[in-house]
Amino acid sequence: MKELSLNILDIAQNSFTAGASLTEILLTEKENRFIIQVKDDGCGMSEETLLKVSNPFYTTRTTRKVGLGIPLFRLAAEQTGGYIEIQSSQKPEDHGTVITGVFFKDHIDFTPLGDIASTVCLLAQGCGNGDMVFRHQTENGEVELDTRALREVLQGLPLSNPDVQLWIKDYVKQQYENIKM
Repeated sequence: MKELSLNILDIAQNSFTAGASLTEILLTEKENRFIIQVKDDGCGMSEETLLKVSNPFYTTRTTRKVGLGIPLFRLAAEQTGGYIEIQSSQKPEDHGTVITGVFFKDHIDFTPLGDIASTVCLLAQGCGNGDMVFRHQTENGEVELDTRALREVLQGLPLSNPDVQLWIKDYVKQQYENIKM
């Protein structure tokens, strides 16, 4: 993928598909490190799936025979000298998945973040009845969007409403302008 925001989109969409009621996306930039973490409380992955998920020829989808999301995310991290970690549980009392990617921004092969405002907007629209928290922490400040707070203010107006979508995108962009990324 040409932008890390597309990796984030793919991983978060998998969280929604796994039935997550809350998906948390945390981006942390400190010095030369860029850390992406997507955490959900979805159904989790079995031990067998966890072992196979990095194989591009493994997927749980029936519509195609390859699953490139995690392998491409791993490649993007590793080509900067970084890595990914995946933790998942299907225990009834503690289920969900955490995917963490560590990247080194000063490496020549660091993939740019891309249009994260559009990605956040699409994810807010696509989270269905679940919720999403997006937080990007930088040394200059923080950008945040929490759909739980939005739903409270919107009083039943769906996040997929075109006017709400425009507002979300502008709101995220404005926050980025305020921290001068």
